[in-house]
Amino acid sequence: MKMNLMVVVLVSFIFGASSAAAATSVAETPSPAPAPSAPEYVNLTQLLSVAGPFSTFLNYLQTTKLIDTFQNQANNTEEGITIFVPKDQAFSKPRASLSNLTQEQLKNLILFHALPHYYTLSDFRNLSHQNPIITFAGGPFSLNLTDNSGTIRIDSGWTSTKITSAVHAADPVAIYEIDKVLLPEAIFGTDIPPTPAPAPAPETPDADTKGGSDDSSLSPKASAGKSTSNSHKVISNLGVLASAIPLLSLLW
Repeated sequence: MKMNLMVVVLVSFIFGASSAAAATSVAETPSPAPAPSAPEYVNLTQLLSVAGPFSTFLNYLQTTKLIDTFQNQANNTEEGITIFVPKDQAFSKPRASLSNLTQEQLKNLILFHALPHYYTLSDFRNLSHQNPIITFAGGPFSLNLTDNSGTIRIDSGWTSTKITSAVHAADPVAIYEIDKVLLPEAIFGTDIPPTPAPAPAPETPDADTKGGSDDSSLSPKASAGKSTSNSHKVISNLGVLASAIPLLSLLW
């Protein structure tokens, strides 16, 4: 009887220890980490339509079908994209005409406005030390960047402009507004015409001219009248002097 009781106690002890070990093992099993959320899809067409006066640039993107190229770079690569977008007004007076460009040249012109990587404004400080920067058009289509106390300037040879505002800057897409169309030397050549000098400011008449005290402000007729009057005075004075000569001779 005692032997049976000891067997029962021993079995109970072994079963209890096994259950505790199993419970500890289950408790220590780490839960799987949550899967990283996919980046939000960026619709460039919608973004450029509502973000500013960029309808001309957007129209070029659509007619050349480069909107699909930019869209794929933005959402299906790890690099992302940076786009420099000229305002509509910039296309009304570019430094060189765009109307005679071939379809291939027009595509390269639009690709010239993008970098195949996402850059924040602070990234341009380091990027400016790596000039020239190859654009999405590749090859000879490069830009020079400078960071002047936070003002980012962009130079293509034909065009010198600056980033005027950040339209959208969230990985993987950065869109920056510029006020001129970027014209590449690879299309328009290296024989760059000089920048036209600014028109001189209109001259303002000084106070003497306004007051009419300067003789140069007199009309020809008035000047002639004044000259005639002076001549009459001289002749009159000579007449007085001539009549006085006989009197002087008598005194002598």
